[in-house]
Amino acid sequence: MKFLFDLFPVILFFLVYKVADGHQDAAHALVQQYMGALISGGSVTPDQSPIILASAVGIIATILQILYLLARGRKVDGMLWLSLGVIVVTGGATIYFHDPDFIKWKPTILYWAFALALFVAQVGFRNNLMRKVMEAQIRLPDAVWAKVGYAWMGFFAAIGVLNLVMAFIVFKGNTGAWVNFKLFGITGIFFAFIVIQTLMLSKYIEEHEQPQGKGDA
Repeated sequence: MKFLFDLFPVILFFLVYKVADGHQDAAHALVQQYMGALISGGSVTPDQSPIILASAVGIIATILQILYLLARGRKVDGMLWLSLGVIVVTGGATIYFHDPDFIKWKPTILYWAFALALFVAQVGFRNNLMRKVMEAQIRLPDAVWAKVGYAWMGFFAAIGVLNLVMAFIVFKGNTGAWVNFKLFGITGIFFAFIVIQTLMLSKYIEEHEQPQGKGDA
């Protein structure tokens, strides 16, 4: 459930873009009627309307995530606040300038911020954030936890670069293809990375737990 909750803005962004892209005249009418005051020049072309609507919905969906957590009396993770700030800035710029290039930077900025936060915490403050997140599920030797932290730093940095390559080189001028990659491509890469990491860590988990098992016997 948490995975779907985290993906809520991304899924809505994707769905709104696809529906609006398939009905550009209706999307254009909505943008012109309700969002004209938020747009530089006050008007956009029909083909610009889908990304503007999707950006607006992405911002609203992230706000709703935070309001839901606050209403339930639950702590709002710092990264969710960061995500809200990034999408408000990049999505707001996309709406105002009716230019999709701004929102395309959002994943990269977010992933690089994650990588930087992990690096500063682990190297600067000896605080392994990935260990804090994962330690309730698995037990690993201290040296392996350090490698896990560095692996996630590298992964976030690399996927941030990959997003830029796909957005501005591979799918340059094709916002629809980038939207597909943003949901399916990046999500698939995350799953693949987690599976590969789990397989690589399995031997350490077994080795770490084996002495305790022998003692119990």
